[in-house]
Parts: sequence; C-alpha cells; structure tokens
Amino acid sequence: MPRHNRPAGSCNACRPRDGVVLTACSGGENDPGAEDTRPVVLTTFTVLADVAENVAGEHLRVESITKVGAEIHGYEPTPGDIRKAEGAELILDNGLGLEAWFAKFVEDLNVPHVVVSEGVRAIDITEDEYAGKPNPHAWMSPLNVQIYVDNMVRAFSDLDPAHADDFAANGAAYKAELQKVQDELVAQLAQLPQQQRALVSCEGAFSYLARDAGLTEKYIWAVNAEQQATPKQIASAIEFVRANEVPAVFCESTVSEAPMRQVVEASDAEFGGTLYVDSLSEADGPVPTYLDLIRYDSEIIVSALTGARGNGS
Repeated sequence: MPRHNRPAGSCNACRPRDGVVLTACSGGENDPGAEDTRPVVLTTFTVLADVAENVAGEHLRVESITKVGAEIHGYEPTPGDIRKAEGAELILDNGLGLEAWFAKFVEDLNVPHVVVSEGVRAIDITEDEYAGKPNPHAWMSPLNVQIYVDNMVRAFSDLDPAHADDFAANGAAYKAELQKVQDELVAQLAQLPQQQRALVSCEGAFSYLARDAGLTEKYIWAVNAEQQATPKQIASAIEFVRANEVPAVFCESTVSEAPMRQVVEASDAEFGGTLYVDSLSEADGPVPTYLDLIRYDSEIIVSALTGARGNGS
C-alpha cells in the first residue's frame, strides 16, 4: 500500500517509484499538457483527502476542496470549487454537521456523494447553542477512521469495480496502521496519573479521541464557528483547570490561542502546545498526513501532561 507524505490533493501518479518519475498528472507545473483520465474523487478537506488517497492507491485521482491550513467549519465555496466539483465522479464529505456549507454546495450538482462518517457512534455536544447536535470531529479517533476507510472502500468499489480488490487490500493495510496508532496512544496515556488524564483545548474537537483513549475532555467552545470565546466560557475552563490541577492546556492550529492564554494566566497550567485537527500541513510541515497528525497530537498531549517537555507557557 502506498504511503503518502505530501499535502493532500497532490497527485499519486507523479510520485517517484523505483527511481522513475511518472508524469500522469494533468495540469502539473512540469507537464501541463499531460492528461490524467482516472476518475476524480473530491473531498471536503485535506484530512479526508489523505485517507482517501491511501485507499484509492493509483487508481483514482483524489483532490480536496479546501486547502492546507483552511478552517473547515465556516468555509465558503468559490466558483472554482463548483467547477471542480462538476468534473468529479464522486464527492466525499465528513457529515455530522461539519460542513455547514456543503448541502447548498451540492444541491445543484449531478454528482454522487458519500458521507464517510456513516456508522460512527456519534457523541452529542452538551454545551452552548450546539447542545444536542453531534460532535463532527469523528476523524480525531483512529478507530472511527477505520469506519471511514470501510465506507471509502465500498464507494470506490462502486465507482471503479475493476479495482475493488485493490481498494479492499489498501483499506485493510491502512486500517492496520490506524490501529497501531491507536494502540500507541493508549499505551502512552497509561503512564499518566488518573487526575492528569484531562485534555483541555480551545475547541471541543477531541471528544472522540478522549473517549477512545480514556481522557476527560474540557473545551472553551464546542464548535469553532466564530473563533470567539465568551467570558463565561473562559471562566468555566479556568475553574476546571484549577479544580483538577490540570498541568497543561492546548489550542488548535486554525484558531487563535488568545483565549487559552487567558486560562494559562489565571491558573497554574502551562500552554502545552498547538494541536492539529481540521487541516494537514504542507509537505515540509509537522503533519503532512493524517497518521502524522494523530501521532503528532498524541506526542504533544502526552509530553505536556507528563511534563516531559514544555511547549511555551
């Protein structure tokens, strides 16, 4: 199974293989005239694109609507996005209310789409105006992403039946890697004293990771729609950190860490570091793939909570 260590949306077929550089990508900078006739699968954000590429292998061309570093919740599609979607054979979205803009985006498109979170045991949000709605960040659990993979294998097999066996093999191999990451995370967290097994973040993006790894979660706001925090939300986070003697707190890469800095200033907690959720990084960044993202976040969380290293308070 191919391993992808590049920004999601880049073309599989252009990667060096056995010393040979292939040039099957259309629109590439070095070969703008080349044609890529593979079916196009379009995803709503870069994390899904990377997972889809691992399942698709060389048989499908996977692209992401949003770019590296984009904030997914309040994204506004461009005319270029619509043109790209019109040329796709399949669109994958996360579902669970993540892509609030998606329904309007696809309503006039004659392109099939699949919700990759179908079958995930959803966690309902319990706070703020989102109370009662499902937490959309299901991909932050490697166990859930195994369900995503199964949904992709079925969708890709329907789209391209001739390569169904390859999709199934790729999916099985990738699921094994996901399970390994999950097992590593649980083993690392097992070293923490019970009272330190608390994950405090800006957004409630870690509910599934916390559930599946045995952590207690606390966040400032439930869903990053406005990137703003109320005094009440900040005060609640401060009270939780003080009461539980939480050693470190965190914030996500696509939002301002200023509200969490207020929590740090009002408590004995340190700022443990920046975590990645909604987007991968560039190829030379810390999280160019989904597996890198989960491993990176896990290492930041464990090291900050155990005091193994500081990330700037």
